Amino acid sequence: MKTKFFFLLLFILAQHSIAQYPGIESDIEANRKGELIIKTKPGEKISVEQLSHEFWFGAAISNGLAEQNWSEEDKRIYKETFLKNFNAAVTENAVKWLSMERKQGHVNYDIVDGILQWTAEHDIPLRGHNIYWGIEKFVQPWLKEMDNAELETTLRNRAHALASKYKGRFAEYDLNNEMIHGNFYADRLGEGITKKMADWVHEADPDAKLWVNDYDILTGKRLDDYMAHIRKLQAEGVPVAGIGVQGHLHAETFDRTAVKRALDSLATFGLPIRITEFNVPGQRTKWVSNKNDKLSPEQELIKAKELVDYYKVCFAHEGVEGILQWGFWEGANWIPASSMYRKDWSPTPAAEAYQDLVFKEWWTKTSGYANADGESHIPAFFRGI
Repeated sequence: MKTKFFFLLLFILAQHSIAQYPGIESDIEANRKGELIIKTKPGEKISVEQLSHEFWFGAAISNGLAEQNWSEEDKRIYKETFLKNFNAAVTENAVKWLSMERKQGHVNYDIVDGILQWTAEHDIPLRGHNIYWGIEKFVQPWLKEMDNAELETTLRNRAHALASKYKGRFAEYDLNNEMIHGNFYADRLGEGITKKMADWVHEADPDAKLWVNDYDILTGKRLDDYMAHIRKLQAEGVPVAGIGVQGHLHAETFDRTAVKRALDSLATFGLPIRITEFNVPGQRTKWVSNKNDKLSPEQELIKAKELVDYYKVCFAHEGVEGILQWGFWEGANWIPASSMYRKDWSPTPAAEAYQDLVFKEWWTKTSGYANADGESHIPAFFRGI
């Protein structure tokens, strides 16, 4: 019976696995590896083991890390699990204006401070998500009540306060989130407000890297709109430092061809690209609203395969510089079914597949002997500095 079940799972997995595009492994070799040359005595034994990745394999950090809502045990395991799996991070909610200042004039910096302190202690680059968010339902009611002059002044004060307090501490920011899907600030103050937002941030922190970030791009549904939007921002002089594309607008599976086509198109800007918010299963599934539903063993295996394939398509692309999961623990994930770790911290097949991929298949560990010239030439994945 167990043997039959095992082969059934393999069959289901195969049915849900779309073949990768031809040459994907060659692209990974070409774009993610270089030649390490070690010089020593002829015949000397050489051992090499990678310590870190240059590519961002990251995740969102929940507010729970710096709040008092979790048990100390969960906090401890959360931090240990993060460090075991990830080398980069993004604030899930802590920097969002709605979270920081629900009541006008009462700004909560404590959670942001706590997350930044922890990431700095462990040399983890942190994205600030986000300075502004113009989707109307995420704009505080007290902002909506202001006249235009007061609203613009308040937007400027937000940029100055945040950027000056955290000058040089965030690796990058999402400037104004999801602008192609809604922009209350532009509706009220005109299209030029985005350039002003960027200028205000740079008045307080000239080196701040300001990114765009939006969704339904990798599905292809809003790709053309996003391309036009970025071109428009650049024409207006907005200093777009990088392109964020969210990775959770698919269902249980994703269209490999659409993802690659979107990445190819975005790469023409010559800007770094990050997959900023990845979940599988994604947002177009029942698990977004049915948060207590569990995946079956078959579905867990499919999830693991989809995760591996998504990472491979993105890792193979020379324009992509990182992928960040939007939650990895069932106890702090907006789509609990997409978690690599269950509520009791037991790993799902996706966690095991992820670790095999990132820390085994894409990890340099080898040994050998120097040649007659005292050299050893080793193909190696690019490491972090």
